Amino acid sequence: MTGTVIETPVIEGFAAALVRQIRAQDTHGHWERKSDHQLLEDFILDREKRRAIPIIGDPDPDTLWRLELFYGALCLEIERRCRRMVQPMMKMSHEGFGRMVLIAGRLVVVNKQLRDVHRFGFDSLDKLNAEAEKLMASAIDLIERFPAVADY
Repeated sequence: MTGTVIETPVIEGFAAALVRQIRAQDTHGHWERKSDHQLLEDFILDREKRRAIPIIGDPDPDTLWRLELFYGALCLEIERRCRRMVQPMMKMSHEGFGRMVLIAGRLVVVNKQLRDVHRFGFDSLDKLNAEAEKLMASAIDLIERFPAVADY
């Protein structure tokens, strides 16, 4: 009896860095048997899934955790590419509105207003990678333009 092997596409780009960040949080090995795609499922929200999420009430702690994972992985990728430490700082209201900043030295390299974090996610892995690449390119450009401030 031969079985068919279902091949899943390889996770590439920023999504691979995000998977590494998620797996680093798994100190007890609960997610060892999950595929990379399964770990990223909660980051992918199509329109129907997004509409099904109520925006009234406090943001779900799991959603806030995913938000922190996304921006934490973004910091690590910026560090890897430009060799300067980058740290995230988030201020969030109980209603799901706030701000995320990524800081290199004294330089704010990303300043993102957060709205409706209840519905944080991306339409696809391609959109996730595209948004991350856009944010990283902008951050690295700022670091390269103002290296003295980023090194301070």
